[in-house]
Amino acid sequence: MKTVDDMITGYRRFRAGVYAEQAELYQKLGHGQDPDIMLIGCADSRAEPSDIFNAAPGQMFVVRNVANLVPPYQPNGGLHGVSAALEFAVNILKVKIIVVMGHGGCGGVTASLTKNDSPLIGEFVAPWVKLLDDARERVLATQPVNPQFALELEGIETSIQNLMTFPFVREKVEAGALEIHGAWFAIKHGELHWRNPRSKRFEIVAP
Repeated sequence: MKTVDDMITGYRRFRAGVYAEQAELYQKLGHGQDPDIMLIGCADSRAEPSDIFNAAPGQMFVVRNVANLVPPYQPNGGLHGVSAALEFAVNILKVKIIVVMGHGGCGGVTASLTKNDSPLIGEFVAPWVKLLDDARERVLATQPVNPQFALELEGIETSIQNLMTFPFVREKVEAGALEIHGAWFAIKHGELHWRNPRSKRFEIVAP
C-alpha cells in the first residue's frame, strides 16, 4: 500500500468482503463497544494486534505508541494520551485484562539504546523514550548478548510497573477485577512470547 488510491481500493475490498460478511456485527458495534481486553502495543506497522490475535472488531481496545510505553501516573495537567486511554478503558469500559505487547526490532528501543547518536531520535521521540532510561541502565549492567531484545522485554516490564502506579488500576488489580499481562512478538518468525506472571519470564506460546 503506497498511495491514497491504494487505501480507497482497500476500503472497497473491505466493504465488498469483510464488511459484507460481518455486516450484522458492525451494525451492533455502531451502538457501542464492550471489550474485555485492552492492548497497549507499539505503533510499528509490522506488529498489528488484530492480526496477531485474530481479533474481530470490538474485541480489543487498542492503544499504540512508540515502544508500547506506559508513563507513570502523573496528574500534572499535561496532555497524557496513554493515561487518558487507560482511564477510559479501566473506569468506563471496565476491561478485565490489560496486555502490554512489545515486538522484535522496535525502533523506539533502538533509539533508547543509541541515545543521541540515533537518527531515530527527534524532538518528541527523545523525551518519550527517556521512559526507558532506567530499564536501559539495568539491561546494560548485565552485559546481555542481545541488548535490543533484552531491553524490549525490560521495557514491557517497565510499562507493567508503571501501570500499577495508577490508583484506579492498582485498586482493580488488588480486588481481582483486573489482570495485567506482558507479551512480545517476534515479527520475523511469527512467534508470540507470553510473560509468566509468577516467574516474570517470557515463554514461547506453542502454535
